[in-house]
Amino acid sequence: MAQLDLITQGMKLEEGYFYEIYGAECFVESAPHWRRLEPFLQRCAELDKLECIHKVIQEVTDDRSYISELFEMAEGMLERGQTKAARMLYECVAECEKYQHSERLALCQYRIFTLSLGQNQHDNLRAAVHFEPYINRLDEERQLDAIKDLANTYSALRYWDKLFALADELGHKAEIIQSYTKKKVIKENRITAYPLFVYRAYSNLLKSSACEWREMYNDALEYTNNYASLVKIPNPDDEEMIYINMFNRWAEVNTQLYKLMMGKTEVLPEYIAWIEQNEEETLTGLVKIIEAANKYDLDIDYVISKFDISINSMLNDRTLSEGYNEQMKNNLYSKLLLELAMYYFKRERYMEGIHKLVTCLSSAIKINNSNDIIQCVALFERYRSFASKEIEGIYYNLMEEAYSYYEIKKNHSYTFV
Repeated sequence: MAQLDLITQGMKLEEGYFYEIYGAECFVESAPHWRRLEPFLQRCAELDKLECIHKVIQEVTDDRSYISELFEMAEGMLERGQTKAARMLYECVAECEKYQHSERLALCQYRIFTLSLGQNQHDNLRAAVHFEPYINRLDEERQLDAIKDLANTYSALRYWDKLFALADELGHKAEIIQSYTKKKVIKENRITAYPLFVYRAYSNLLKSSACEWREMYNDALEYTNNYASLVKIPNPDDEEMIYINMFNRWAEVNTQLYKLMMGKTEVLPEYIAWIEQNEEETLTGLVKIIEAANKYDLDIDYVISKFDISINSMLNDRTLSEGYNEQMKNNLYSKLLLELAMYYFKRERYMEGIHKLVTCLSSAIKINNSNDIIQCVALFERYRSFASKEIEGIYYNLMEEAYSYYEIKKNHSYTFV
């Protein structure tokens, strides 16, 4: 590969110019050898020559002796951030081992699942449904992270019953593992991404979230108290203190939030003050404040004015704070727009409401969020008489976009990755 790159450089051609020919001659038309194949795949990954990788691995997988090497290579690519190439190798290994009841197959499916998640909610749902049967084939400790990631996906999809069931399973498995893990495992030696107590606490956090969205606020408060208790551990180290402080902050603010959603509006100033001090929670906080305002007919113009810069930043630039996974950010973004639209409609500020509604519809179509699309269409039809000709034109184009998208999806069959 080094010689080939030097020849290409000497001929003043772009990097990787001869890779397709080289791949065909060395790995398709003749028997491949790992000492040649490994540097070729790695160089293709570095230059994003994914088509070359795809053609070659389709041929070499006839020789199953390379499966272990391909898997290890995919793990290395993933660590280096070469995610597209890594996913191709994981899919190749998974296809070769699809009839095996192996942990390696399950780990490949786990990696494919996490690499498949994106903005399209229907695609995320398919990825989640496909991966779920493989969880119990993973190492017991790795199952904790897999269940957590799957639960987060269903949370973003608003499948609250599924979220609650997975959260319950997460807590149960973490408790079992914790019961026979007598000594504290240092970070460098453990398989899990977090200390074990974090998973039990996070299980209750997820349950409180599921209860919140189902408007079961007393239950949500109970689970909040549970995770606040679970993080009270003796002699915590520096890493553990990070998570203890995190859960304590969540317990504090969520207690205020659930009281607000139960109609105890006296906690609103304290909740707003907390959001101001924790910018990463601005999006979630504003969604819940506006939702409470719509539920209890509160005037929160002063809150919207206070966070006007943050709201405009989120609506115009999509520069959302870190701390949320991409799915949840998109979900909350649409929710914010929808709640704002309803808030303005309730106050007979129809033009402001229509503008937010159309923006919400555009966002919902991009992430294929059927629930929000239906709500947007229903609200627009109710308030259509207040829409300008320009807004009606935008709405018409969005509906054409949505129709075209669903026609394309309908005419294509799907295979799970």
